[in-house]
Amino acid sequence: MMKNYKVRYFDYPLQFRVHEAEYMEIIRDVLSRGAYILGDDTRRFEKNLAAFTGSKYAVGVGNCTDALLLSLYAAGIGAGDEVITVSHTFAATVEVIKFLGATPVFVDIADDHNMDVRLLESAITPKTKAIVPVQLNGRICTDMDKIVDLAKKYNLLIIEDSAQALGASYRGKGAGTFGLAGCFSFYPAKLLGTFGDAGAIVTDDEGFAEKLMMLRNHGRGKGTDIERWGLNCRIDNLHSAILDYKMTLLQGWINRRREIAGMYNEELSGTGELRLPPPADGGSHYDVFQNYEIEAEDRDNLVKYLNEMGVEILLPWGGKAVHQFEALGLGGVNLPRTGELFRKVVMLPMYPELSDSQIRYIAGVINDFYGVRVSAVKTGAG
Repeated sequence: MMKNYKVRYFDYPLQFRVHEAEYMEIIRDVLSRGAYILGDDTRRFEKNLAAFTGSKYAVGVGNCTDALLLSLYAAGIGAGDEVITVSHTFAATVEVIKFLGATPVFVDIADDHNMDVRLLESAITPKTKAIVPVQLNGRICTDMDKIVDLAKKYNLLIIEDSAQALGASYRGKGAGTFGLAGCFSFYPAKLLGTFGDAGAIVTDDEGFAEKLMMLRNHGRGKGTDIERWGLNCRIDNLHSAILDYKMTLLQGWINRRREIAGMYNEELSGTGELRLPPPADGGSHYDVFQNYEIEAEDRDNLVKYLNEMGVEILLPWGGKAVHQFEALGLGGVNLPRTGELFRKVVMLPMYPELSDSQIRYIAGVINDFYGVRVSAVKTGAG
């Protein structure tokens, strides 16, 4: 039986109900036209996505794993190559490297939970061919300029895993636009999510974009001929139509996420047992808060207390970094900051439909656990 939470970690039915009429009209329109595969809706969404990210081209694919796999494959990554990334990420970031026969090389994270750029250069070897920065939680890696400089110095490719960072920027430059390609996820819980799986790749390289379009569609070119070996990694036209509508709502959703993050930071700032994300007004960073990820002392008991008080939370990827899954055979990796994070990490509810009273309730429960008296615990969620 599903627990009757006062606050869900993510409320899919609520988000659907808010825009139900628009969604159903889109679905009727696409189905009535029989427009299912790579139609006008997809081309329109790709054009609008490219414009939103500040890229010249966008290529819709089945999911972000497809985006990462096709990008690395199209860039020529294969057996004998090394690709530098982080272990604080979903397994997909690393599994595509392994599936291509390349070797993942891990760099530890900094206090903002993204790649510690200070450790990057020492991880580069003559076998290194690419860097995959993971822009987690809606935040671009601190000092992306340094990553770009090192890539140029050592003639390396940058393929960004920006699955969680659509709309984020660093010094005015958008996520996914710092290297050859940027990969995005439209999984339902993402900043821009569809009713299933979908993803996209953005790039400024016309030839690379054309190559990706062939690879996602069985190697077909602009005609019917199959010009190379490819895969079936196409985005569904229905998802494209839904996503294109949702893009008109995206900036408003981002604004609300940043507002929620500010409320969390304000309500929880007096609790010394917590490490909070950087503030929304973070100088060179414009964070979009895909997640609100904190570090908490006595994490397991806090999680238990939150659950008892009706607050649903999430431990990212079941509470393990990629290298900590024994079955993947990545043992022997020394990542002390990543290890520390996964002993303390908790993700709090973060979605635009959260009410202010729910946010205060969550913060109140946490403060109450650590012995800080907050009235929201007594009043309950609104």
